Amino acid sequence: MKTSFFFCFIIFSMIGFSQNDISKLLQKYNSESIPYISVETLQEDKSNIIFLDAREKKEFQVSHLKNAIYVGYDSFNLDSVAKKLTNKNSKIVVYCSLGIRSEDIGEKLKKAGYKNVFNLYGGIFEYKNQNLSIYNSKGKTTDSIHAYSKTWGKWLKNGIKIYD
Repeated sequence: MKTSFFFCFIIFSMIGFSQNDISKLLQKYNSESIPYISVETLQEDKSNIIFLDAREKKEFQVSHLKNAIYVGYDSFNLDSVAKKLTNKNSKIVVYCSLGIRSEDIGEKLKKAGYKNVFNLYGGIFEYKNQNLSIYNSKGKTTDSIHAYSKTWGKWLKNGIKIYD
């Protein structure tokens, strides 16, 4: 009986800590200057949302959200993005692997006058962890997802991790 209780305690503790870890990670790297939007909230209303992928090209080619526009991180060019996004009141959701790089891109958009910019909480990893569809460069659904690195890839619980 004590053994069963102990194992139940350990399992529930691990679940609780793993849920809080992503929050702690994001608190460590983000200032929340760009408001988060959760995967659950996105599922309630995805109409008229522009998704911007703030990862690198090789990550985007492996996996991205449906109809997402690649904007990159290291290669981000505000002038190029502004030509595609002429309405500064459009609802824009920026994402990356976890929501760290996307905050930086969101800040640049906000500084450029975009009014309705959100950062996807947990990024594409959380999207896939919720068993939602992601797409490859051919527009087909895929279970492969670029996991960025072994360090960051640990946050991806569902799907096939790709590192190259």
